[in-house]
Amino acid sequence: MGAMPRPRDSVDGFQKLALATTATTYLLILVGGLVRASGAGMGCPDWPKCFGLWVPPLRADQLPPAFDPARFNAALTWTEYTNRLLGVTTGFLIFGTLVAAILYHRRSPRILWPVVAAFLGVGFQGWLGGRVVAHNLAPWVVTIHLVVALLIVSLLLYATAQAFFGGTTVRHETRTVDGVTKGATLALIVLSLVQVALGTEIRGAIDAQALASSLPRSGLLASVGWPDMAHRNLALAVLAVAVWLAWRVRQRAAAAVVQRASFAVAALAAAQVMAGVTLAYFALPRPVQVAHLSIASLLLGAETLLALLAGRFARPA
Repeated sequence: MGAMPRPRDSVDGFQKLALATTATTYLLILVGGLVRASGAGMGCPDWPKCFGLWVPPLRADQLPPAFDPARFNAALTWTEYTNRLLGVTTGFLIFGTLVAAILYHRRSPRILWPVVAAFLGVGFQGWLGGRVVAHNLAPWVVTIHLVVALLIVSLLLYATAQAFFGGTTVRHETRTVDGVTKGATLALIVLSLVQVALGTEIRGAIDAQALASSLPRSGLLASVGWPDMAHRNLALAVLAVAVWLAWRVRQRAAAAVVQRASFAVAALAAAQVMAGVTLAYFALPRPVQVAHLSIASLLLGAETLLALLAGRFARPA
């Protein structure tokens, strides 16, 4: 029989900190999507300062002499600056989570090492932020920046879930998850990461077309070519695998928490496809661009949670 862990009855300090850190990291990804959709990526043309200042001005006449006032847009500058401040806050939270993990969970590798990896990832992400500015939002750098952010938040989510389910009282449970389901969940995570990378590359191509041509917004996506078709087909593949996983988990009468996670994955995959259809046929509305990225991050998180739960509820070999 498989052993089913149950969450602790009370939430301890590490769990609260890990939850807050994970939620803030998701918020950072959402704000990053807003920065991208609003065109604020170069709102601060330098790094790590913004227009040569640690706190940017509110008006163009307050800029240092070295900067051209024509490049200043207060709304875009402060959107990007807010994103940077939230990034710094997230970095401190992840550092605090790392310290707490070392103090209270150093003998729990499934908690400690994902947090260590997330902390190292934040350092790399900070360096990448400078490369994004230095390369003037080159699509390949933006793509790496986003994929690393999604990996960081997935690591944090994994560690947080382990803190809630690891080392708890257990009881026997006949409803188990098989190895095929676990393998398919991990494959789905890889597919989703590839899908995100493709989407970011497409967005970069659209931005380049917008600058180089007079195409209307409704025609920009069609100008991308095969990457757009690959992105659409892969989105359908992700949805198909997600729906199949939800069906398989239900057919095998898996534990209720696993079923809920699989249904969440399927629902988010469907919402992602709907957002993509809206972008394709309604001239890329900016709010939907933000929603599209936010759903992608939540989908990857739900897949990570499903992979963790599938592993914990699987029948021992």
